[in-house]
Amino acid sequence: MNRGTLNNVPVIFLSILLIGPILSLIFTAIESNQDLWVHLINTVLPIYVANTFLLFVGVLTLSVLLGVSTAWIVTYYSFFGKKIIEWALILPIACPAYIIAYVYTDLLEYAGPVQGFMRNIFGFNSAADYYFPEIRSVGGAIFVMGFVLYPYVYILARTGFTTSPRSLYETASIYGRNEFLAVGLPLCRPYIVVGLALVAMEVLSDFGTVEYFSVQTLTLGMFNVWIGMNSISAASQIAIVTFIFIIVLLILERKARSSQKYNDTSKRFNNISTKKLSFKKGLLAIAFCSIPISFGFIVPIVILLNNVLIGLKVEYFFAIIPVLLNTLLVGISATFIIILLAFFSASSAYFSKNRVLVYLYNIAATGYAFPGTMLAIGVVIFAGFLDKVSGSVFFFGGTIYVLIFALIVRFYAIPYGGLTSGYSRIPSNLFD
Repeated sequence: MNRGTLNNVPVIFLSILLIGPILSLIFTAIESNQDLWVHLINTVLPIYVANTFLLFVGVLTLSVLLGVSTAWIVTYYSFFGKKIIEWALILPIACPAYIIAYVYTDLLEYAGPVQGFMRNIFGFNSAADYYFPEIRSVGGAIFVMGFVLYPYVYILARTGFTTSPRSLYETASIYGRNEFLAVGLPLCRPYIVVGLALVAMEVLSDFGTVEYFSVQTLTLGMFNVWIGMNSISAASQIAIVTFIFIIVLLILERKARSSQKYNDTSKRFNNISTKKLSFKKGLLAIAFCSIPISFGFIVPIVILLNNVLIGLKVEYFFAIIPVLLNTLLVGISATFIIILLAFFSASSAYFSKNRVLVYLYNIAATGYAFPGTMLAIGVVIFAGFLDKVSGSVFFFGGTIYVLIFALIVRFYAIPYGGLTSGYSRIPSNLFD
């Protein structure tokens, strides 16, 4: 074993641990379910696949349009209120998609205030008298998830645009080329792809939104098969199908850009110059950037706060304090550990000359592609295996350590993807 491999031993061990729950699900899926699959194929599986594909394409399209456009505006242009806007654009990601789904359903359904207002204004007597889009549909799910998840693309795209070499923008401007299409978008591609990969994994693993909207997707099918048909192995098989789909997409994209370089050695690497907008154009920029902020955060938060104030009771706050403290403890601990581990793993992946190890590191960062509940099952099975192997010297099952480990497996992909894309933009001569 050479020195380089020895240096990678801790990261290899970490990757094996993170892959453990995934392997547990794979072993759970080994059981034969031929008759059940024949039944699914003849009944609901085509609907699951079609709806999943529509939701997948729709959310990714909306996320990239919102994320890339707003990232370009706040990076390339200068206008009053820019500092507030560029941070406010991150806020929608703080709201779980299923909570926003509840809010918009109450707001836009037939008995909600919007349609009630329309009926009062125009004198409609029933739903048959007018057309209003159904919020609890594939389109509604695309709308909600797109406006909640676009910050994944926005954050990474803004990082990519900010670190793009200024000299290339100046060259494009001299030759009369569109700076966004000729320079910004191609250079930012690794960041955008990582953001879209996170959105894709979020879409394929979402249960709360599609369940509440009654959208028959593969994720909802997993739970129907597991709970309704009492077959956890078949549910694991469906989860693995979605997992393989994500892996294939990531491999194809990585191969497509394997021969491309995204770094620059000029001294002005981080000094992108912004263009000052006039007052009117600044208002237009603010108005455009306010669309995703409003639909993804302001409107839902205002409605939620209104609901809180209606039923406000002082004793509720005292009941929430222990829950809040536990949440902060688990959240802060998991976040710190995830960032630390992702940094070392991304560093090892970048410097490693062994392709097998790189694939191992990348697979370890795909737990985000599994629904949280299914991944939790894999974590519990793997924790039981570790307890058994340790000879009951250590007890992992049922402890806070397993909960933190589950969060690491689930969210490790987010900082890992951003760091690997960042490394691809650093000139190799700096490391030399």
